[in-house]
Amino acid sequence: MPARTANTTPPAAADTDALLRAELGGAIRKLRKERGLTLVQLAEAAALSHPFLSQLERGLTRPSMPSLHRIARALGTTQQALMATAAVPHTDDAADTVHLVRAGTGLPVSNTGGTARMLGTPAYSFHPVEYTGVGEVFADFYDHPGDEFVYVIAGEIEIELQTDGASGLHRLGPGDSVSYPGGTSHRWRAVGDGSQVRLLTVQNAPGEADNHG
Repeated sequence: MPARTANTTPPAAADTDALLRAELGGAIRKLRKERGLTLVQLAEAAALSHPFLSQLERGLTRPSMPSLHRIARALGTTQQALMATAAVPHTDDAADTVHLVRAGTGLPVSNTGGTARMLGTPAYSFHPVEYTGVGEVFADFYDHPGDEFVYVIAGEIEIELQTDGASGLHRLGPGDSVSYPGGTSHRWRAVGDGSQVRLLTVQNAPGEADNHG
């Protein structure tokens, strides 16, 4: 008799994960329709496949942070704003205005070298994200309309910022932080073992991007 493979995901956790994926997919679909875009048009604008976007909107898969960034830019918003829509309130919140996120909960989105976890909610004017693990090689630059604060919890990173055609490279360790205005192109990489890096970023939510560039 063949050995049975154990399911290591608790039923409740699996249900929550499916709910969060459905929330994220539904938010992308809603915004796409508000923009008057078809799935094919959004796929072309985001340089992603039509089948992948279809699965994503139906909550059957998760995007990576780079994929979510492409989708957000094509829709005139930010990846953090889209992630915040998947922050489903918990039943033990003290009040409707309180958003409680327990350790290990929330929808983790894969990112180069690790994962990103949204800690906020669309109701607030800021989007905090926890990064666990960071890639050890620079990837493409990111930019978004919201101002951003980055705090290093553990490990070391190098963050490269581009402003008005000038580049600045900064090395940050535990307890260090950096803030930069919206529209600043930026990217970071781990110094040493990327799996040991933990970051907290907080981005304000000024509204939709004025452009997709």
